[in-house]
Amino acid sequence: MKVLISGGFGFLGTTLIEVLMERFGSDVSIHVVDNLSTNPVPHEDFLDEIGHPKSLTYDIMDIHTFCATTKDVAWDTIYHLASVVGPAGVLSHAGRISYTINRDTYILSNFAIKCDAKLVDVSTSEIYGGGQGGLCREDYPRIITSNYSARLEYAAGKLASEVALVNMTKVTPLKTCIVRPFNIAGPRQSGKGGFVLPRFIGQAMLGKEITVFGDGSQIRAFTHVRDMAAGIVLAAEKGRNGVAYNLGNIHNKITILELAEAVRRVVNSNAKIIFVDPKTIYGPLYEEANDKYPDASLAMRDLGWTPKYSYEDAIRDAAAYLSKMDENRLKRITGVA
Repeated sequence: MKVLISGGFGFLGTTLIEVLMERFGSDVSIHVVDNLSTNPVPHEDFLDEIGHPKSLTYDIMDIHTFCATTKDVAWDTIYHLASVVGPAGVLSHAGRISYTINRDTYILSNFAIKCDAKLVDVSTSEIYGGGQGGLCREDYPRIITSNYSARLEYAAGKLASEVALVNMTKVTPLKTCIVRPFNIAGPRQSGKGGFVLPRFIGQAMLGKEITVFGDGSQIRAFTHVRDMAAGIVLAAEKGRNGVAYNLGNIHNKITILELAEAVRRVVNSNAKIIFVDPKTIYGPLYEEANDKYPDASLAMRDLGWTPKYSYEDAIRDAAAYLSKMDENRLKRITGVA
């Protein structure tokens, strides 16, 4: 089985590689295409971690360059993970986000048709705009809010790509399904894109104040990165053509303040929790997401996916990974000054 992963050296992509190798062993060969614009750890460090397997090859380039120059069309599955990421990570890309997302998805969808490969597109839970009271189900409306922002541009770009992919299944031979992740967390995640868990852990480990945005009442459902990667693999195997699946662990529903308290408990830190305005950190373009948590029953039914990890597991595993770093590297990956 030959697998192509766009953005494979990112936070989710590196775990997807591990899950694929664990599940299929020598029966899978993996090729990564990544421009390294959002990878949380140097790809050489990741390759050292997994022992430089011969079954893993890569090109450091953009998706459109790869698809225009490669002559290899013998792919079975294409996982499309490449994208700008993070509530703060999107800010410097404002005005270009939707174009890049749609361009790359269009190019890869046509490449998948050429290869007769199944395309698994990783979208976002942001397209729900908070769903109904925070609950998000696949048959709920996808909402474009009236407040223009970089975060909204990201959500709109992902939604437009979803619509295009589903329509392509009706008029072309494209084989595709879509996954909508909810708040992925775990080892190798960087705080630099605005992701909350690595920032909290870094602050707790370094004895800094833990900075909770607003009053900390925002509701999220954190999903361990290994659960997410397993769900994405199942989507490739069992996902119905043109269907979108929520992937998220509703049992991990928690407020951001409760997450900060859980980090202190798991890391065994007495760091003080303070409440801050995120715009004072990331600037006026920063916007907080609405409350959101998933109904993932469709993925459980169609794919046989069952998340296994608690949010405390995600904290523990992320903290264990970060604890191996010296202070300077810990500051770099968590984004803690």
